[in-house]
Amino acid sequence: MTATDDAAAASPALGAPLDASRDAALDPALVDRVEALLARGGRRVLGLVGPPGAGKTTLGRQVRAAFGDRAVVVPMDGFHLAQSELERLGRADRKGAPDTFDAAGFVALLRRLRDPQPGEVVYAPEYRRDLRNGVAGAIAVPSDVPLVVTEGNYLLLDDHGFAPVAGLLDESWYLAPADDVRLARLVARHEQYGKSPQAAHAWSHGPDERNAALVATTRPRATLVVRPA
Repeated sequence: MTATDDAAAASPALGAPLDASRDAALDPALVDRVEALLARGGRRVLGLVGPPGAGKTTLGRQVRAAFGDRAVVVPMDGFHLAQSELERLGRADRKGAPDTFDAAGFVALLRRLRDPQPGEVVYAPEYRRDLRNGVAGAIAVPSDVPLVVTEGNYLLLDDHGFAPVAGLLDESWYLAPADDVRLARLVARHEQYGKSPQAAHAWSHGPDERNAALVATTRPRATLVVRPA
C-alpha cells in the first residue's frame, strides 16, 4: 500500500508499499503521522474513510494495536438504523446507503468526543454483523484517551446529514484498494455472515457498488490517500 497526500500535490509518497493485511503492524510512515498528530496535544480525531471492503476496520485495528491505550476506535457503523426500522421504512434492501444511518446521532457523538470532559466516559454503539444491529454503549471512550479513530463510508460526504463530520476530524485517510481486491473481500464477508455465494455476489456488485461510487466522490476531501498493495 502506498500513501499520498492529496491535500498537497508536492507531498511525496510515504514510504514503501504498505501492508494492510489483518495481522500486519501499522506501517512506520503512518505511525509517524499519528505521532505528529498526537504531538499537537489534546484530543485528536482521525477518520478512516473509503468504500465498502476497502479495509477500514483492519487499518483501525492496526492503529489501535500500535498506540494501545492511547487510542480507541469508534466505527460509524454503530449508527446503522435497526433492522426492524429499515424494514418499516422500506430501506432494508439497500442497507448501507447514507439514509440507512442515524447521521445526526453520529455527529452528536463526534462533537462529544472532540470535547472530552475530565473524568467522563463517553459510550459509543458498536455494530454487530451477527445480530444485524447496533449495540448501544458497547465502546467506552475515557476522557484521557488522546486519539479517537472513527471509520466509515460517509465521513466526507456533504449531504444526508453527514456534512458536519469532515470538520470534526483532525485528519482523514481515504483507503483506495484495487476494486477486484475490495470486491473479493466483500463477497467473502457476506458469505461469512450467512449469504449464499449468489446473494453475496449480487449484494457486493449491487447496493455495495452503488455506495462505493458515492463514497469515491468524497476522495478529494481526504487529507491522505492510502493504497493497499
